[in-house]
Amino acid sequence: MRNTAAEQALTIFQDGPLFFDTETTGLSNAAEIVEVGVVDAEGKTVLESLVRPRRRIPADAVTVHGISNEMVRGAPTWAEIWPDVQLLFRGRRVGIFNADFDLRMLRQSHRQHSLPWEAFGGSAICVMKLYARFYGERMGVKNARWQSLQKAGRQCGIALPNKHRAVDDARLTCAVFRHMAGLPVSV
Repeated sequence: MRNTAAEQALTIFQDGPLFFDTETTGLSNAAEIVEVGVVDAEGKTVLESLVRPRRRIPADAVTVHGISNEMVRGAPTWAEIWPDVQLLFRGRRVGIFNADFDLRMLRQSHRQHSLPWEAFGGSAICVMKLYARFYGERMGVKNARWQSLQKAGRQCGIALPNKHRAVDDARLTCAVFRHMAGLPVSV
């Protein structure tokens, strides 16, 4: 008998979800997006773009994701890339490993670029929370703790590295989701 988290993942997968991740200038309330990555349900890249923030990328953030101020110099701004992202998300289910964080970064980037916040157009699925249920049920533990994306990948036996780049993390999120749904993980 499949557990409920696995059944939910399989049901969502049948709708052909997208998987999304961002890299940011940090974690604060003033942080903004510096990279977006979107992959389809097969893990193929749909959108990958650096994003030029309004403020400089702090050194500690560069240490995490490797995206420097020089790299984003010629990149589109959030206001320029958002219509493409929104068009992809419109009417779709979108798997995000830590949806609360990435949705907050979307809102903050909107605010930084004086864009009115509107619903992001899709239906966000927090893969981290779904995976916590999946992992907890598999381990026989109620209220299992959230796992990092890297830990979830290792626990699922997925060989994809967590490089802290948006499209790589979106691809790893997709692979974890496919594993939960009992589907082959294409690497």
